[in-house]
Amino acid sequence: MDELRFDDRTVIVTGAGRGLGRSHALLFAARGARVVVNDLGGAVDGTGASPEPADAVVAEILSAGGDAVASYDSVADPDGAASIVRAALETFGGLDVVVNNAGISDVDSFDRLSTERWQRMVDVHLFGTVHVLQAAWPVMVEAGYGRVVNTFSEGGLGRIPKATSYGSAKGGVLGFTRTLASEGANLGISVNAISPRADTRSSAPEILAQIFDLPAETFAGVMKAMKPELVSPAAVFLAHESCTLNGEVLVVGEGQVCRMAIVENEGITRAALTPEDIAANLAKVMDVAGAHVVSINNLLETV
Repeated sequence: MDELRFDDRTVIVTGAGRGLGRSHALLFAARGARVVVNDLGGAVDGTGASPEPADAVVAEILSAGGDAVASYDSVADPDGAASIVRAALETFGGLDVVVNNAGISDVDSFDRLSTERWQRMVDVHLFGTVHVLQAAWPVMVEAGYGRVVNTFSEGGLGRIPKATSYGSAKGGVLGFTRTLASEGANLGISVNAISPRADTRSSAPEILAQIFDLPAETFAGVMKAMKPELVSPAAVFLAHESCTLNGEVLVVGEGQVCRMAIVENEGITRAALTPEDIAANLAKVMDVAGAHVVSINNLLETV
């Protein structure tokens, strides 16, 4: 197969100063893309700001012969998100791909999370994704083309303890991704997501120790095989013009990539359903053998 190239394509990668975003940006640039490297440059919990992370990645791309520009705006701010898109249009004259990767970490038990901390998580992960696409979507609609890659997480499935705010925000990203994909289907725009398994600041031993109530040394070296550069190929594939997927989630890490899907079984049907019917047939209600994947097609099409 020919190399999947992005020559003459412009790509925005948010949270691109470190970790997964940096890896995404470097791979896109190596494949010929013009890259807007967006990063607020804050701490892992979202506080603070610095231009250094974004500038460092831009310098790395330029030194390798690529083309990139830095953006230091916050995706949590609608005006900041609009500025990210303007950077693509004013610097490179267009926009083809948006990779929503920016995120923060603030783990704690549900009863200890304040409304302010919860809001900050939702503002970055969910509304940060929404804000950037609100600015980018009209550009893609007018062009009749676009590729969107959002970042979901298995934390949105309840697989990470002490992550109710994070999981809720990522659950919103999943619903947003699939619903927007149904809108983009007839506009030449595809919207998919990756669910990464990677060694990043959010999975540092100190954070994992807090999540699992174990000593930090327990996790020393545990994540090292989950290199960010083993996640980026999935983001790049989903962003390519040849990719026909829409509304899908790919779980990727350690060299593995697989589909995450929502399934629905036949369950039971009763003309006058009672709670007792459900209790008596719970095994059949819960059995997913032979279940079908829930598509993003309009609900009326399945009735």
